[in-house]
Amino acid sequence: MKTKCLIIDDEPIAISVIRNHLQKLENIEIVAECKNAIQAFEVLKKTKIDLMFLDIQMPEITGLEFLKTINNPPKVIIVTAYRDYAIEGFELDVVDYLLKPVTFERFLKSVNKYYQFVSDNEVRINSDIETTGTGYIYIKENKRVCKIYLNDILYLESMKEYVKIHTTQKQFITKNSIGQFESKLPENNFVRVHRSFIVSISKILSFNSTSIELFNTNIPISRTYKASALAALNYAGEI
Repeated sequence: MKTKCLIIDDEPIAISVIRNHLQKLENIEIVAECKNAIQAFEVLKKTKIDLMFLDIQMPEITGLEFLKTINNPPKVIIVTAYRDYAIEGFELDVVDYLLKPVTFERFLKSVNKYYQFVSDNEVRINSDIETTGTGYIYIKENKRVCKIYLNDILYLESMKEYVKIHTTQKQFITKNSIGQFESKLPENNFVRVHRSFIVSISKILSFNSTSIELFNTNIPISRTYKASALAALNYAGEI
């Protein structure tokens, strides 16, 4: 499967450089090239992006300001002419910070860092839960691979660059994004109810307009996810 990339830069020459570098690589698909964050936002609403190449100084809204507005953003490589924002960029968990002009050798190193991250943090899932009830995921925790049965999961909690998986037996913490779990877990069994929470539908005891109860734990429902959460619960009444 090809890595879907999005290029965001207000300078046509800069976009051309990134495009030319990416075209030398296999398994890369450039989904769109955007001149500003507003265009990029529209792309992200319609298409799943794996990796963004993001400029900082752009009209209307800067790249870093844009990144802060996205729930579970794709992985990001900053490409900029300014050194001053490197610390802030890495605090936002970007893969790398490239200074223009970017050589192909330096660019390739950044892309390899992305692939290494994906390899180290990939959620591997055997999702036959609907037919056998034995679906499970593999996650990495403290340099070991843990097998977690989907039926044992109560909910998942985002903790910035980590995810805590609460199960009926114990808790696991893995360096990952909650968005990757959302894309891998079966939709019939799990539902996103908040930017920081995914819950197991079968473990829900009760709910109201703002929260869900799971075995003495209350999980908030945000406005953003309320409609999709109620749809997943097959509830069309008033609450």
